[in-house]
Amino acid sequence: MKKEILVGLLLLFTFLGWAQIKEQPLDSVAEKMIIVEGDSLFRSSIDLDEVYLFGKLEFPDYQTKLRYYILRRKTLKVYPYAKLAAERLVELNDSIAKIKRRSKRKKYTKKVQKYIEDEFSEELKKLTRTEGQILVKLIHRQTGTTAFHLVKELRSGWRAFWYSTTAKMFKITLKEEFDPENVHEDYIIEDVLQRAFASYRLDRQKSVLDYDYATLNDKWGNVGEKKQK
Repeated sequence: MKKEILVGLLLLFTFLGWAQIKEQPLDSVAEKMIIVEGDSLFRSSIDLDEVYLFGKLEFPDYQTKLRYYILRRKTLKVYPYAKLAAERLVELNDSIAKIKRRSKRKKYTKKVQKYIEDEFSEELKKLTRTEGQILVKLIHRQTGTTAFHLVKELRSGWRAFWYSTTAKMFKITLKEEFDPENVHEDYIIEDVLQRAFASYRLDRQKSVLDYDYATLNDKWGNVGEKKQK
């Protein structure tokens, strides 16, 4: 019993002795060592995603406020389709690049086309005209290519023309581009997306287009009111 007590006291004093040792500064190499999920990285920092601080939404009148929230609802609805379309396009291009024979590439492309049409057609038919136009813009945001050009590449020029003509009947332009630097409505769409990404309401997918949201915010000001250029 006494032996156990002595051993316990010895361990206690040993622990206290270690606790009183002053922490030694890390050497220059260790200071740059960052442990990430069990891996040692020789880096002085860790890259993080950009974080935006959003101001409170303010609107000059009720109509402007209503317009914003209607646009937000429609944007949140169609964004997942644009995101998925971009992902499918990347997968398609990656797969086609690995296929050498032209006939097999054509066959594979048709197979993917049918899959995409079966996956999206019924849902896309339910979109309103404005939702369809927002989707066209977001497809350009995600892929850097207009919906018209995508149809032309995956189908034929005639089919692209036919789709464009049909879309015009419903006042939807497949050649429409996403231009938040010059179009105020597109800036509002981008603002809606950034706020949704920050709140994890939507899965973030970075635009392939060359623009900076912070710069856009400085240019346009509050989303509820156009700022003088």
